[in-house]
Amino acid sequence: MKISISSQGSNPDSAVDPRFGRAAQFLIYDTDTASYEVISNSQGQEAAQGAGIKAAETISRCGAQVLITGHCGPKAFSTLKAAGIEVIIGAEGLSVSQAVDKYKSGQFDATNSSDVRGHWK
Repeated sequence: MKISISSQGSNPDSAVDPRFGRAAQFLIYDTDTASYEVISNSQGQEAAQGAGIKAAETISRCGAQVLITGHCGPKAFSTLKAAGIEVIIGAEGLSVSQAVDKYKSGQFDATNSSDVRGHWK
C-alpha cells in the first residue's frame, strides 16, 4: 500500500505540512518496501486556484491509497474520495515518519469531510 504524506521537507524526519493543496511536497511511503519517494507539489504551490484538486490528482497518479495531512479543503476532499483515497487529517506537529507510525498502529481515523473552507492558506 502507498501512503502519501504532505511534507515540508524531503525526508521522513521532515514536518508534516499542515496544508494539503499547497504542501511543499509529498512523501509517498510504500508499506511493501518500507521506502519513501519524494513527489514535488510545485503545481499546487504555484496554482492561483485549484491547488487542492491538482495535489489530489498528483497523489492519485502515484498510486496512493491513503493521504495523511494537517488539513484538507472541500474540493480536494471530494477529488480524493472520488479517487478512492482515504483521508487522514490532524497530523500537524508530527514528523512524516511519526505520522506513518501512528497510521500503521491504528492511531488515526479516516475523516468523512473536509475541515477547512476552500482557499485556505
